[in-house]
Amino acid sequence: MKEYKVIQPKLSLRNRFQKYEDLLNQYAREGWEVKHVGQNSPFIIFERDKNR
Repeated sequence: MKEYKVIQPKLSLRNRFQKYEDLLNQYAREGWEVKHVGQNSPFIIFERDKNR
């Protein structure tokens, strides 16, 4: 079974790309995989196995 998480990152203009990368790496360490990145609205959908 899968579980999902939807986040809307709040990133300032300063060091935006580094903060975005750090955020993605943080979730990856927790076992989350990126499934979708919104183009017109700033949200990210993550997926992982629920019974891990």
